Amino acid sequence: MNKVIKLTVVLFLICAIVSAVLGAVNEVTKGPIETQQREKTEKAYKAVLPYADSFTEIDPAAYVAYKSTINKISVADNGAGYVVETTFSGAQGSITMAVGIDSDMRCAGISIIKHSETSGLGEVAASSSERGVSFRKSFIGKDETITVHDIDAITGATITSKAVAGAVANVINAVKALG
Repeated sequence: MNKVIKLTVVLFLICAIVSAVLGAVNEVTKGPIETQQREKTEKAYKAVLPYADSFTEIDPAAYVAYKSTINKISVADNGAGYVVETTFSGAQGSITMAVGIDSDMRCAGISIIKHSETSGLGEVAASSSERGVSFRKSFIGKDETITVHDIDAITGATITSKAVAGAVANVINAVKALG
């Protein structure tokens, strides 16, 4: 019985020390990670609506019907359009993307902020490769009727291509619903 108590105390102490170390690491890295994510998001916003310098976030109550997939809608202060941050399902998990919508209610650009798509396939949608850039550029000028047939889809990543096209159509409809 004494041996069981001793082992229990030792295991408890190991768990307590490991928990303290993990908590300390979390505290040290939390700020830099948040800063890096904010900078990445700002860069994505600038990429999808380059002629806008600042944005004002729209009250989520204005797009409550789209709240399941729309994270945030921001309007450009200079009237250039909107930037919408959306999260939707891809082939391997969630994709978070910024979509620029110009004043004509057409896609001004897309930027994939975060994803878990398959390396070499769906991952190409977010890559800086020629193929990834071509894929993202193919959305520019498209309206809410966009389908996978209207874009330069990624071979071998049909699910990702369809998901991105569907998300862009959803975003445009959400912005149009704002009035």
